[in-house]
Amino acid sequence: MNMDSNALREKFLEFFQRNGHKVLSSDSLVPANDPTVLFTSAGMNQFKSQFLGVDIKHSRVATCQKCLRTDDLDKVGKTSSHHTFFEMLGNFSFGDYFKVDAIRLAWQFLTEDLSMDKERLWVSVYESDDESFSLWEKTIGIEKRKIVKLGDKENFWPSEAKSKGPNGPCGPCSEIFFDLGIDVGCKNEGCSPACSCGRFVEVWNLVFTQFERKPDATLTPLPQKNIDTGMGLERLCAVMQKANNNFETDLFVPIINEISKLVTRQVSIGAEAETFRLKAISDHLRAICFAITDGVYPSNEDRGYVIRNLIRRSFLYGKDIGIDGVFLYKLVDVLSRIMDKAYPELKEQRENISRIIQSEESRFVTTLETRVPEFIEAVKELSAKGVSQLNADILFRFYDTYGLPWDLMEVEASKFNISCDKEEFSRLLDKQRKRSREKTKLSSSIFVKLYDFKHADIKFLDVRSLSAKVIAIFKEGADKKKSLVVKASNPMQVEIVLDNTCFYAESGGQVGDTGVLENEKVKIEITDTKKIDGTTIHFGKVLEGEVNINDVVCATVNFQRRLNIAKNHTATHLLQAALRKVLGPHVRQQGSLVTDEYLRFDFSHPAALRPEELKRIEDTVNSFIKSNDKLNTEVTSLASAKKAGALAFFGERYSETVRMVSVGEYSKELCGGSHLETTGQIGLFRLMKESSVASGIRRIQACTGEFASEFEKERKEKKNQEFGKKQKESEEKELRQQLSANKEKAFKEELPGILSQAKEINASIKCISIFKDGCDEGLLRRMSDLVKSNQNNLIVILGSIWAQKGIFVISLTRDLVDKGFFAASKDKKADSILNTLIEILSEKYEIKNLGGGGKDTLAQGSCLKEDIEKIIAVTPEILKDRLGDFKS
Repeated sequence: MNMDSNALREKFLEFFQRNGHKVLSSDSLVPANDPTVLFTSAGMNQFKSQFLGVDIKHSRVATCQKCLRTDDLDKVGKTSSHHTFFEMLGNFSFGDYFKVDAIRLAWQFLTEDLSMDKERLWVSVYESDDESFSLWEKTIGIEKRKIVKLGDKENFWPSEAKSKGPNGPCGPCSEIFFDLGIDVGCKNEGCSPACSCGRFVEVWNLVFTQFERKPDATLTPLPQKNIDTGMGLERLCAVMQKANNNFETDLFVPIINEISKLVTRQVSIGAEAETFRLKAISDHLRAICFAITDGVYPSNEDRGYVIRNLIRRSFLYGKDIGIDGVFLYKLVDVLSRIMDKAYPELKEQRENISRIIQSEESRFVTTLETRVPEFIEAVKELSAKGVSQLNADILFRFYDTYGLPWDLMEVEASKFNISCDKEEFSRLLDKQRKRSREKTKLSSSIFVKLYDFKHADIKFLDVRSLSAKVIAIFKEGADKKKSLVVKASNPMQVEIVLDNTCFYAESGGQVGDTGVLENEKVKIEITDTKKIDGTTIHFGKVLEGEVNINDVVCATVNFQRRLNIAKNHTATHLLQAALRKVLGPHVRQQGSLVTDEYLRFDFSHPAALRPEELKRIEDTVNSFIKSNDKLNTEVTSLASAKKAGALAFFGERYSETVRMVSVGEYSKELCGGSHLETTGQIGLFRLMKESSVASGIRRIQACTGEFASEFEKERKEKKNQEFGKKQKESEEKELRQQLSANKEKAFKEELPGILSQAKEINASIKCISIFKDGCDEGLLRRMSDLVKSNQNNLIVILGSIWAQKGIFVISLTRDLVDKGFFAASKDKKADSILNTLIEILSEKYEIKNLGGGGKDTLAQGSCLKEDIEKIIAVTPEILKDRLGDFKS
């Protein structure tokens, strides 16, 4: 049966739905509240709590999970099945069915629903898992020769966990393989899934999570046994579409064809190298686009660095196969069409994704244009010093930081007869890859519960205060571990669990509530509230008395603080609506922080906001406030909310039942936070700051209510101060200009007398050298022009004291320059006179701090104010001494 990817995806989920599984949506590529991995790398990532026995709403679940891995990056395109982005089909059981049903369901789906040839299916089991071997042989009916026993590395999850960790749930695996036939791979008659020749394609991995690995490396049986399976959609497509490899399926062929159309010139890298690059580009495009859709933008840190690297690799691969200029952004459309049915959000964000990729490609082009010459210059300098081999640190810096490919650097270095230290470079590269793998592999803390506590459902009631029972008290030890205690007294720091609460736990960007827990025996100040592993934890300090397990306390929220938070939270919804109205529908929330004093909102947008855009956004939010619209909340299904057009918060994980908050016709979002009844209760909204967070992500900080009023007051005071300062500066400038004009007018009146003071330097050249106090450089230049007017063979030297320093100008009439003044030194510029003067004044007259410069007819200089009159007095004598034999 030949099926396309959409049909296979749907068929898998429908099969498990028929078999009692709850079908859940794919989680984001950015795992929520999980610092152990950079990206969602497996179907089980979103179910870590359930594997620990916490928050189990459904004991049987099936998903098609988006995954991203970079640990085998260099193999992508070179093998038939390595990818950076892939979809993992999986079915999960949390304490429900185990090996019998997991094996039965897998076999039924493959052989009945997909009609796979049973004769071409082989399986592997863990070497000591006789139970699974027996099930495959006796229950399913597979021949013994087609059941292969494999060891810890291949058939235990996590791989080699028994000897290397991590601690926590683990167990044996059983894999299902499809036999491509004797003509594939090593072609040996005895070939089996134990051979890595490529004949046997691993289709499905069934993990039987039945043990817990302890710190001493012992395995103990789990009270709740789980099933975790994974089947790569790309591999399944290849098998079902009778393709030679994953890249010849409907998931990749349209992309590869589109890339081929962009080739504009012939290259000679060989067919194999060209094919590998085409495949790699098609793969990387998928990872890049889905990551950007889930809010990961190119940057120099963590996830953003991975995406930036994939874009750069793809660009260079394109260049290698004959594509000129930026091109990757042009492929977003074809990918969105392939994935539209399963992931419509890709098509919705297509334009924004294209803009971000194009911007990053263009930035890389600029990097290459600047960094390649910089690299060549560095090599050139080393060559001049006699260096024969380029240090690996230099090579790796240009490779890792700027993206210069190894081949390019090697070629450029060879032009200067310098070799490159490839061995050390490879070592640094391997070290970096290891760091990358560490980011994507399972952490030893993956299944560690911070609060080891079993509890009934803790209800949140949106009231100011309520009566509640203390059901757990935790205190933190020196090793940061949390331990249960039966009581706590002043002045202990405590973390308390109540049987119900009116304290809102930090979520969706909204900070946790603060307040007080008290009765006649104790008073506890609550400074924060968080939800951890499904439990609402109240963080605080015992101020008075003692609290015990089962004590009843009155829990009271700081209501004014919560009201201020609600103002900012409601304003955040209005802000997103305003941004989408002013900037466009590409705007998507990428993060937020809602406190009592201000709100912070991160959103997707390719450029800084212009002042007029910021003004329109602020005005739009305030118009929403003025309209005093009612906020409506509705509890509905996630599917219904999305169908209604509700916006989801980036990085948040939603359950099947969600709360949708709507305001008028302009705002509809999924949100569980604190809100007002009407928009008018916000009072006032003011933008405080707009800035960049990362490439393509902007940040706005704003405030509301009394904080906005205070901010507005401060802004007006600052504006008035700036206006007053500018007004004062304007008045001072006008006064200076008037004084300058008066001095210039007086100078004109004195001009005949000034000209009569000209001193002879020699028979043909005269010099005027005078001091005029209180003149700036501009006035001195204008005065010198007045003196030179209608004059020939004249040197003018004017000096003054201005801004606590001495200043002077030296000016020549044009005829002196044209006749070759200072011809003996082949220099006709006025600043050459200044240079001569500075030299003589410094050495002979010991005048310090002299400096200046100029052009052919005018130069100006500066000195200490106490030296200016001396300079004016001695300069004519210096010129006379130096220019006595000059003939004009």
